[in-house]
Amino acid sequence: MTQVKAKKRLGQHFLNDLSIAERIADTLQDYRCLPTLEVGPGMGVLTNFLLDKGYDTRVVELDAESVGYLQAHEPRLDGRIIEADFLRIDLGELFPDGQSFTLIGNYPYNISSQIFFKLLDYRDRIPCCSGMLQREVAQRLASPPGKKAYGILSVFLQAWYDVEYLFTVNEYVFTPPPKVKSGVIRLVRNERKELGCDEQRFRRLVKTAFNQRRKTLRNSLKPLFGSDFDGYDRPIFGMRPEQLRVEDFIALTLLEESAGR
Repeated sequence: MTQVKAKKRLGQHFLNDLSIAERIADTLQDYRCLPTLEVGPGMGVLTNFLLDKGYDTRVVELDAESVGYLQAHEPRLDGRIIEADFLRIDLGELFPDGQSFTLIGNYPYNISSQIFFKLLDYRDRIPCCSGMLQREVAQRLASPPGKKAYGILSVFLQAWYDVEYLFTVNEYVFTPPPKVKSGVIRLVRNERKELGCDEQRFRRLVKTAFNQRRKTLRNSLKPLFGSDFDGYDRPIFGMRPEQLRVEDFIALTLLEESAGR
């Protein structure tokens, strides 16, 4: 079978620099004892290094042409290729009985944020997740408070993971080359077992705050706290959402709960 043709609708850009693929595989080296799931393997440049290094690897790939290529060229994946949309599969069925696993991939740019939202649903079973995505998105996920890149998904992920931006990848090492640079990140589960507040309220509050990120919280959070809330003189309400740590958002969620809204 010839090389797979990259499909724009699937956000495919095939990495052809083997040294970068090996560096990405090595991001999981402290979790070699766990099975790993690779998202969007394409023609298997990262997959080959995972297998060579002894990772118990399964791959999930939506593109039938890529699946056929892997079946023809990588016999070590026999029975380990899931032809499906990652966003639609039940990872609990794939890894039953509460089994922990790691997640890795050269993630399709068009669904990278959705992949990390799904990660959160399995946070207690995924101690480490790493991979490559559009640099702007990677920087956003790893951004600390106080930066323009800091946003909703930054807060959601950093509530449960330590997120590290590892290195930048230039456009010319892909076929076809994307129009933007890429970034490699690693997420390692932190020690937080629970937020200490209602998680749905927490998510709603974070989204509400960032939906009007140029406004102070005194203005952006009025739909949640109400115009008659008597605590708007607190210093935190004079801040903007990108200035707040995860703990500050938790504290605000508890305050909203106590306000009885």
